[in-house]
Amino acid sequence: MSTGEFATVVAEKKRYTYDDYCSWDDDKRWELIDGVPYAMSAPTIRHQEISMNLSREFSIFLRGKKCKVFASPIDVRLNAEKGDDTVVQPDLIIVCDSSKLEDNKACKGAPDLVVEILSPSTASIDLVIKLNKYQEAGVKEYWIVDPESNTVQVFTLEGSNYIVHAYGLEDEAVDIIPVGISEGFEVNLREVF
Repeated sequence: MSTGEFATVVAEKKRYTYDDYCSWDDDKRWELIDGVPYAMSAPTIRHQEISMNLSREFSIFLRGKKCKVFASPIDVRLNAEKGDDTVVQPDLIIVCDSSKLEDNKACKGAPDLVVEILSPSTASIDLVIKLNKYQEAGVKEYWIVDPESNTVQVFTLEGSNYIVHAYGLEDEAVDIIPVGISEGFEVNLREVF
């Protein structure tokens, strides 16, 4: 999809699906939320460093277990069974149900855990739009990592709503995050930031 095509989409309020998304052949990365395309920017070096550190912590703990960690870019089709108009590429996901990965192209349905690392260009999408989409889709844990403040907000699904807990490296902050998808799984933020 080119910039001109994107402007036309916005003007015409056209909605796209996963099939449309798969046909786009340009070099840009896109996400599709409720049928609306959003261009993704390249991550900073700090962003990549945090992503790799978290990925390592997750991978070490999950080695030999049924849950698997995946780093962006991986398509997550949040509503594949109805509408199929939301495709996101979180920074990291953990999937414990292997049937969601059977087509070997995307995660079909909600991952168990999603991590988004904030960047200035996408922060409002991560903090509002994606938060609501992940909650609606049934993502059990949603982590919002802020590289500027060295903090993580963990949204844990209880019933159909998220409960939020904050973690960080400040003097009074808790810097060990319990990962709710597996007993005994913790992440030390000093290994992340």
